[in-house]
Formats: sequence, structure tokens, C-alpha cells
Amino acid sequence: MNYTSLILLCLAICACAVMPAQAFASKSLTITLNENGDAQIDMQYDLTLVEQSAVFLRITDPANELKKAFDSGSGQPVTVTKATSSSSTVIVPAFATVYKGNDKYTIVTPAVSFVKAQDVMNSYWFAPLVSPDFSPEITTVVFPDGFCSTFENVLSIPPISRPIYR
Repeated sequence: MNYTSLILLCLAICACAVMPAQAFASKSLTITLNENGDAQIDMQYDLTLVEQSAVFLRITDPANELKKAFDSGSGQPVTVTKATSSSSTVIVPAFATVYKGNDKYTIVTPAVSFVKAQDVMNSYWFAPLVSPDFSPEITTVVFPDGFCSTFENVLSIPPISRPIYR
């Protein structure tokens, strides 16, 4: 190996050593509610090249991991309809609570927090090597009447109550 190649290799190793390792980054989260309280949750995210390779090589199965995460937090089993290296779609039954009245019904969503996901990630041995961002750049909750509630760059969203008139 000549000195030029050795120097370039050393420079590349040093650059990789000081470069921050960005991991999972949540781009958007859209929660679309049905009149019965079921929700379709669509997530858009970015994965690093290493994470994409793990998905491609089936070292990790994003659909299965997503299902386990939602099932553990939900009272009912969820359905993962799509899971790719950049997006996923999950159907969550009875996500919101529906209160029925005579001329209207009220839908109340639960608080949603990604703090637990951040805590779980921090418990892994490789946590100091990556910096995942679980707060979506934009979170949108869409009610059956078309009303949207939007949040930007927040790790948690509060419960939302919305009356729907018939």
C-alpha cells in the first residue's frame, strides 16, 4: 500500500469518527380518524444507510417491529398494512374514544408521546453512537369531518376533543 492510499484511508477513518451519526428521523405523522374511533396512522421517516441495509437484508423486519410496538401500547391488536424503509401505515382499532349524543358525537384522541421510544433507544448499548429524532417534523390529526389539528417538531401531542355534528 502506498503512502497516499494510507493517508486517504486515515483521513476517511477520522472523518467517520468525528461525523455525527444520525439515525432514525421522523419526517411526518398523520393520524386519520374514522367515526368509530379507529385510526389509520401513516408515518414517513428517514433511515441511515446502515438501517436501510438491515431492513433490506431482513436483519430486522420493520412491519413486525412496528406491530410489536403498537400492540404493546394498544388494548387491541393492530394491523400493519405497509412498512418500507421510508414509510409505514398502521391501522389501530379504537384509537380514539367516541361519545355519542343526539345531534352530535365527540371524538377524543389519547395523548401521544414518543418519549418512551426515545427512552427505549437510550437503553441500548449503541445509543451514544446514534442520535435518533422521534419527534415528527409535522404531526397531523385528521377528524372524520375534515378538521385537522397540526403540531410541529413535538415529542408529545395532547389529547384532542372534537365534536362532530350530524
